[in-house]
Amino acid sequence: MFYEWRPYVSVAERRRKSAREMEKLKKKGHPVSPVLIEGRKISRTFWGNAWCDHLERYSDYSSRLPRGRTYVRNGSVVDLQISPGEVAATVSGSELYKVVVKVKQLPTAQWTSIRGDCAGAIDSLVELLQARLSKGVMERICHQKTGLFPAPTELSFSCSCPDWASMCKHVAAVLYGIGARFDHQPELLFKLRQVDEAELISMASEGLPLSKVGPAADRVLAGDGLSELFGLEMDDAKGLPKAKRPKAGATAGVKKAEAKPKRGGQRGKRPAKLKPKAKLKSGKTGGVKQPRGAT
Repeated sequence: MFYEWRPYVSVAERRRKSAREMEKLKKKGHPVSPVLIEGRKISRTFWGNAWCDHLERYSDYSSRLPRGRTYVRNGSVVDLQISPGEVAATVSGSELYKVVVKVKQLPTAQWTSIRGDCAGAIDSLVELLQARLSKGVMERICHQKTGLFPAPTELSFSCSCPDWASMCKHVAAVLYGIGARFDHQPELLFKLRQVDEAELISMASEGLPLSKVGPAADRVLAGDGLSELFGLEMDDAKGLPKAKRPKAGATAGVKKAEAKPKRGGQRGKRPAKLKPKAKLKSGKTGGVKQPRGAT
């Protein structure tokens, strides 16, 4: 039995063919997501680099991975979708090939160990996804054997190409494409291993000292202080303005004395006019006795 090599297809021709096929998928409602590489570097951020470095540590992959680098760099991974426990991709070769990479779920005991070791060290999800954490925390999460990245025994591949190797160049291109995708969406790593990254944040407060739970009492500025500082009329918790709140020490239920005097008599009745004082005649003292000898 004789085997013939497939006819050579140029990269430009492959791209035109794959573009037509992807356009057909878009019209059918499939969210096409190609892997686009700028320059020679496949990955540029911490998560993408960590994924690629992890794959290259295994000697089983060392002979096959380099063939995939060329494919992913020239845009051959025309579609890549990451879902829980599986990566489905389309790779452009002499034909369009379907690649499936299955990843086992992260063992519960391993995930519990990671959460316990990182408790109190991760304050926000943004810091985690941007890898702005301490070196020790990131090394723990990305540990080769006990971290989030899968071991070879937790991976399985399939490709529709005629290559009999378990990892053909199309599969290798997809594995590198996953690392490139983590550059822009690192949360997909947690999705792929079927764990919730928010659980790392929820356990953060359990390991924090009590001094970090809230501000000290002497550092809390009361509402009256804010009012005097900014010249604002602060409202209390019930929405009442400050002017209507009783002063400290005032007895509840006791009304203040009104500043304006009450009008006597019936409503609308004018007060009685006062009689003018009688004028004193010249030389008269108005009934006031004068001392003797007074002029």
